[in-house]
Amino acid sequence: MTAFLYALTVLIWGTTWIAIANQLGPVPVEASIAYRFALAGSVLFVVLAVTRRLQLIPVRQQPFVLLQGALLFSCNFLCFYTATRFMPSGLVSVVFSAATIFNMANVFLLYRRRPEGRVLGGAMLGVAGIACLFSETVTGAKFSADTAYGLALALLGTWLFSAGNLVSARNQGNGLEVASVNAWAMLYGAAIVSLVAFVQGVPFEFDPSPVYVGSLVYLAIPGSVIGFTAYLMVVHRLGPERAAYMTVLFPVVALTISVFAEDYRVTPLAGAGLVLILIGNLLVFAIWPRRDKSVVPPAKV
Repeated sequence: MTAFLYALTVLIWGTTWIAIANQLGPVPVEASIAYRFALAGSVLFVVLAVTRRLQLIPVRQQPFVLLQGALLFSCNFLCFYTATRFMPSGLVSVVFSAATIFNMANVFLLYRRRPEGRVLGGAMLGVAGIACLFSETVTGAKFSADTAYGLALALLGTWLFSAGNLVSARNQGNGLEVASVNAWAMLYGAAIVSLVAFVQGVPFEFDPSPVYVGSLVYLAIPGSVIGFTAYLMVVHRLGPERAAYMTVLFPVVALTISVFAEDYRVTPLAGAGLVLILIGNLLVFAIWPRRDKSVVPPAKV
């Protein structure tokens, strides 16, 4: 089951780049993010309520659910989308792929649990592989004040995503079900982005075209409801360090699609990058970890 959830998340999030590209246009980014998670949270609420699987979350746990919404469903996306205005998207992918290393660092800082040498080595190989895949983007980018600002935002967004992984692990460790927490957290995330947009005076426009609506539905249902639920279940089963290796595999799926859909040509350096990523994957999952040793031990609150 864990392998299925892992593969499902990689395939879904590896294809959301198409939908995200279709969201960029007349509708402000803040509005698109708010629409995405408002729709996702509402759909998830209705499905859970109809199937009688909606868990009532105690008031004392709601601040941690709100924190998860801020880290995973709002602030991190604002950072990533804004970063692409100042630096190539390929560089953002390289930075985001370092989430697996961020997770190891956060686990060590919070729980003093040292990362396994095999997992750390595999993560570093994976990030190096992503850098090779986007070598032309990396070497062609001119460093400037705007690039530095975009890089800082991408790093911040990656750290927020990583911290959100640990908050989710903490929530699950306290008996909160993934889907019910996500339903609340996505609505919290939509509210946070809406508040940011309101303060900045961003207009909430909407594009009724089939392309925009279709991409919005794809991002909300498969991309958010299914993708985030599956990913956070993997975080609970494998631990944040191994689960985050998915961020290395997402661009691989996206570029594989580009080979067939956009005539993307694999250069020798890109081929070497794929080899590094595969070797890194083998190192990370050479020994499938037992569940009781992989999950971050959250404190009961």
